[in-house]
Amino acid sequence: MAALNGVRWLTRAVVAVRSPGAWRGLSISVTANAASQAQDMKVEGAFPVTMLPGDGVGPELMHAVKEVFKAASVPVEFQEHHLSEVQNMASEEKLEQVLNSMKENKVAIIGKIHTPMEYKGELASYDMRLRRKLDLFANVVHVKSLPGYMTRHNNLDLVIIREQTEGEYSSLEHESARGVIECLKIVTRTKSQRIAKFAFDYATKKGRSKVTAVHKANIMKLGDGLFLQCCEEVAELYPKIKFETMIIDNCCMQLVQNPYQFDVLVMPNLYGNIIDNLAAGLVGGAGVVPGESYSAEYAVFETGARHPFAQAVGRNIANPTAMLLSASNMLRHLNLEYHSSTIADAVKKVIKVGKVRTSDMGGYATCHDFTEAVIDALSHP
Repeated sequence: MAALNGVRWLTRAVVAVRSPGAWRGLSISVTANAASQAQDMKVEGAFPVTMLPGDGVGPELMHAVKEVFKAASVPVEFQEHHLSEVQNMASEEKLEQVLNSMKENKVAIIGKIHTPMEYKGELASYDMRLRRKLDLFANVVHVKSLPGYMTRHNNLDLVIIREQTEGEYSSLEHESARGVIECLKIVTRTKSQRIAKFAFDYATKKGRSKVTAVHKANIMKLGDGLFLQCCEEVAELYPKIKFETMIIDNCCMQLVQNPYQFDVLVMPNLYGNIIDNLAAGLVGGAGVVPGESYSAEYAVFETGARHPFAQAVGRNIANPTAMLLSASNMLRHLNLEYHSSTIADAVKKVIKVGKVRTSDMGGYATCHDFTEAVIDALSHP
């Protein structure tokens, strides 16, 4: 993760930034007409961010982000790329273009790149290949109840950290004999230690008190056994953080019965994919939970529960909350604290007031209605 230090706001029109590490110097004034420049033109003084709308309602959600950013005068220049396996917009050339953009900008916001179930000669999807090539090993989903929106469990606040570069999603499958498929699960000490350390570092930085390692070591004694062993070894280096372990099936039941017992959960790939979605359902569903993925150099912001919501395409009913909150988290990562807080507060205000809600939250508002309500809340905090 590339950090940006020394951001100081003089006015909304002028940004002075000192940029160490991978970021180039951006000490340039942002003029008032920057937002009106053409998309493919460079915006002076703005932070370059790669945008990948993805499939399903992704393009609609990204449009909501762009509209809110424009209304809030956010100094970000989106470099938009399109990569889709279902819209015939996926190729090695396009993948390389996206990778080059993300490697240059270090920060990206992406929609769900849908993976077809049909086998067409390549086991690894473009989404998986993108994450591997950038080594986006840590997926972080902060599951937090939204004030004013009542669900089965309220006042929840837990974090799910998932290793997403190995495990069951290693794309190593073959037919060893006719009618017999072997699917390999890869677990390495290096990556297990890395994700465990990330979880404990995250807990320390965010003032969290407990980390729970989720596993199935009672059955997969070597694979999950290694993951669990690595977590236990790392836990010894953080005596102030309470450490617990829990078997994945019990974890699912406990999340439904008593989710308040959890703080930070760390787990391998497949378990994390399942728990992300289960936990999102506890606070309102895929439309309200933001997520992010990190490597040592790059940060990618997305929805916490990755669903294309294809049945809603073109119907203007998608909930942009998760993507807007994810975009707010991206701004905080860029040290644009003022704009991050302004947008997050506007989204939460609209939800708390309760007059404008999309269908998944029990309302009748469209995606456009919700976006406009957020924009209105920006000017009337």
